[in-house]
Amino acid sequence: MLEKLFTSGIRADIMSLLFNNPEEKFYVREIARLTNKNASGIKRELDKLAQMELVTSEREGNLKYFRVNRNSSLFPELKGLIAKSLGLPGALKSILNACDTKAAFIYGPYVDDTNLPGLDLFVVSDSGNIDKIVSDIEKRFGREIRYTVMNQSDYKAMKKSGDRNLKKLLASKKILLMGRL
Repeated sequence: MLEKLFTSGIRADIMSLLFNNPEEKFYVREIARLTNKNASGIKRELDKLAQMELVTSEREGNLKYFRVNRNSSLFPELKGLIAKSLGLPGALKSILNACDTKAAFIYGPYVDDTNLPGLDLFVVSDSGNIDKIVSDIEKRFGREIRYTVMNQSDYKAMKKSGDRNLKKLLASKKILLMGRL
């Protein structure tokens, strides 16, 4: 939907990343890595978004950082539109991707019925701010998120040892948000 509205998949991906992480700032190559897009295309779209005053930029040393312009009159509406178009899984994916998550998936009853009031989330990440991210998403979508966070070294060790509970979880039906399991 965003691709059609904004006529550019790259622009839609940039906006999803920036609007779902309004407190964060990103440099061009970082955005390219997080969105799996070409850096030159990212730069071109960021320049267009800056002309529309939807993003701002600032220099720190030799890097130019971009962030969403929270003072734009369109910010609240676009943020809501992006959240609705991505849905809960898309919003989770976008935000978890920006905080160095290695793998994440939704499992349990939500996989078969997305109208349920809550969902179960499994995250492999060494980041310490998953609690805040999940809390923000819960507020935004009005859904309970029960989550398990495992650091990468523990996940690898449990997988290598053949942990029965982890094996069962990985074999279950799921919505893969990111990473390889």
